[in-house]
Amino acid sequence: MKSLSRAFTAVAAALLLAACASPPTSAPTRTPATATAQAPADAVQAPTTAVRPPRIDRSYTAQSQDSRALYIVLHYTADNWEKSLKELTTGPVSAHYLVRDDPVASYALVDENRRAWHAGASFWAGNTNLNSASIGIEIVNRGYTKTPNGLVYAPFPQAQIDEVIALVRDIQQRHNVKPERIIGHADIAPGRKQDPGPTFPWKQFADAGLIPWPDGPLVMVKMLEHEVAPRDMAWLQERLARIGYNVSRSGQMDTLTREVVATFQMKYRPRDISGAVDAETAALIEVASTPSAMRVSGVTDTETRPYTSRW
Repeated sequence: MKSLSRAFTAVAAALLLAACASPPTSAPTRTPATATAQAPADAVQAPTTAVRPPRIDRSYTAQSQDSRALYIVLHYTADNWEKSLKELTTGPVSAHYLVRDDPVASYALVDENRRAWHAGASFWAGNTNLNSASIGIEIVNRGYTKTPNGLVYAPFPQAQIDEVIALVRDIQQRHNVKPERIIGHADIAPGRKQDPGPTFPWKQFADAGLIPWPDGPLVMVKMLEHEVAPRDMAWLQERLARIGYNVSRSGQMDTLTREVVATFQMKYRPRDISGAVDAETAALIEVASTPSAMRVSGVTDTETRPYTSRW
């Protein structure tokens, strides 16, 4: 029995040694420590697909639409070229265009599809906040100088006016701006602003077919009528409101009414901008506020035609 036990023990030891000496058939897989950590159950998973752009079909167009640029507002900078450019590019105000005086050139400062800060508190024909619906053009010009005899306004070089006319025509045609909506800063802020001032040649813009102008013979007839029978202040204020001005309805010649009259005179009778209402001023206001009494011409027209767009 002892011999059998020894033999069995020897065989078992040999088998154990053989097992330890033989390499395993496959090495155990070790998972790196970083791979063993499990993501939290509430972790946000990154999207598996990219966010797609909208699928826009532009094959249809609505008929009822127009440009966001409804007005063209003209200004003078009241400073020289260098200071004007700096103010309009780095200051709190801006304009879509700046027209230099010497050498004459137009500079685009704000894209026409974006809003420029040039109009400020403004009103025209019931519309306010004209920054949002207008294209502003600043014209390099010194503005006025105070003298013992009153304000003296600087002239505009003809070459600069020719450039402004070309620029306004280009904008008007692209945005289909109505002629009565080509206005000055003073028109939308009477008393607060004077630009582009009484030396700005609005009549040239009328001759170029850009804006309507009072019928001359009719003004003469109406002037005689007003000399014989002057109208009261309530009538005058109502007529100025028809044109588009933000005017008082007090029935009195108050400060705002005088400022509006002076602004009107800057455009249509610039030799006297006192704000006093004489027969000529009253006649001009009546004609400017009467359907078909204003006249407009095309670029190639030899004669003017009645303008009734605003009515």
